[in-house]
Amino acid sequence: MLELGDEALEAHRAVGRMAGESGVDLVVAVGGDLAKQLALAAGAAGVPDVAIVADNATAAAYVDSVLRPGDVVLTKASRGGMLWQVAQALTGQPVSGL
Repeated sequence: MLELGDEALEAHRAVGRMAGESGVDLVVAVGGDLAKQLALAAGAAGVPDVAIVADNATAAAYVDSVLRPGDVVLTKASRGGMLWQVAQALTGQPVSGL
């Protein structure tokens, strides 16, 4: 959502609120201030577990440590965030774009 320019901040907050309204159990925000704003909005909207991490490798390791059979993981980011790396790591694929 980096491509949204001036609307990026509110869009990130809206995604955080939507996570809370949708009954999401965990939000892992990766990166800088926009990710932090998403995480804060998610927590305020009722997501019980929120983590803010610095990079994709840390996100993948954290999610892998809490993942249980039957869990569903959604990764969402701008292409610039290369969040596909988290999905690749969690599914045992070689991580691309390093």
